[in-house]
Amino acid sequence: MYEKQKIMYFKKNYPLIDDIVTSKTVLWLNKEKVKKENSDEQFSFDEVLDAQQRLKRFSSYIKVAFPESEGLGGIIESEIKEIPSMRKWIAEKCDSEFSGNLILKCDHALPISGSIKARGGIYEVLKYAEHLAISNNLIDFNDDYAKLYEESFYHFFNHYKIAVGSTGNLGLSIGIMGAKLGFQVTVHMSSDAKEWKKKLLREKGVEVIEYSSDYSKAVEEGRKQAESDSMCYFVDDENSKTLFAGYAVAALRLETQLRDASIKVDATHPLFVYLPCGVGGGPGGVAYGLKKIYGDNVHLFFGEPTQSPCMLLGMMTGLHDELAVADLGLNNQTEADGLAVGRASKFVGKMMEPILSGSYTVDDPFLFDSLRAMWETEQIFMEPSAHAGVYGPIALFDKGKSYIKQNSLQMENATHLIWSTGGNMVPQEQRQKLLRKFL
Repeated sequence: MYEKQKIMYFKKNYPLIDDIVTSKTVLWLNKEKVKKENSDEQFSFDEVLDAQQRLKRFSSYIKVAFPESEGLGGIIESEIKEIPSMRKWIAEKCDSEFSGNLILKCDHALPISGSIKARGGIYEVLKYAEHLAISNNLIDFNDDYAKLYEESFYHFFNHYKIAVGSTGNLGLSIGIMGAKLGFQVTVHMSSDAKEWKKKLLREKGVEVIEYSSDYSKAVEEGRKQAESDSMCYFVDDENSKTLFAGYAVAALRLETQLRDASIKVDATHPLFVYLPCGVGGGPGGVAYGLKKIYGDNVHLFFGEPTQSPCMLLGMMTGLHDELAVADLGLNNQTEADGLAVGRASKFVGKMMEPILSGSYTVDDPFLFDSLRAMWETEQIFMEPSAHAGVYGPIALFDKGKSYIKQNSLQMENATHLIWSTGGNMVPQEQRQKLLRKFL
């Protein structure tokens, strides 16, 4: 923990700190937004377009390796849908009148690994596999990648290792895809990771190493493993531009989905997107892509648990990964395992400075109220982390009136999009436990 003098400095310069350290829900608005442009030095949109093309090349492999993806043509994507009953539930929670349309981006139902991490995690594994296969003259870009399903490729990839540190869902994505291709995969998992996720990975032939400490320790140990083994590739959740590019592809697909649904996004039809946030890569990639497409017409908000607001603190103070939630006495304990991160990605935080509209916190009891309501009213099951997105419109209408007024937004024409993150992989027994929690 920081010494008292530093905490006093934070409280004096950042008025929200008082509420944050006492676990009250807050909404922080980003004053750095649009003050500066993202330069292409750190990351370029060309990397997103490259990722889109690579995923298309792999679609024929994904179709044969994962038959559940066949109906989607081997493209790992989720639908958008209106949730009218949940809209009514959310409106009742708002202090002021809820205006605009509400839709859900259903990443809880993504094929293969059932969460937003499926895009970035699977993409990074595929990019590495392609690099190995092409550099060893086993395929070229014009081949039908379905051939990667042949046994000879499995034996080839089995000479190589992949390591990753994770609270759960990224580990599932890396582990499931890596093991399917033939890689020897090790997932270093923090104490927050759910037992069923560890069990599923082991069933897929993945080595799972558990730690009694948090996410940062799991990442550190994964990095050490890779550094000591020249045949081991490390997926760096904190700094990976490849993960970021894979996540950002979702924005290109959402643009098509909104157009097909006749949902306008322009100066008089603002789009609000609420994304649950852990270390930042998944929501950051999506936010980056959407800002490139929609510019000032999209308004992006991250949701974090009251005990784990690492991105909010890092961006608000400008310290990014130099400040951990524990420095302010927060315990980083939350049932939203995918969001139990004590220190944010500096790479993502810096990328978000000119992009993010703001960040808000949500407490665990709300996550479970929302989980039950979504199940009872819409028959949609989303794991607790995903419900940080549901709190977004409530935070905006209760605490963000100044943002709406300052930007002269026509809220009656707005579209609010809640970005779900995980759910359909959760076993039935675990679902029942989660539905009963905090009752």
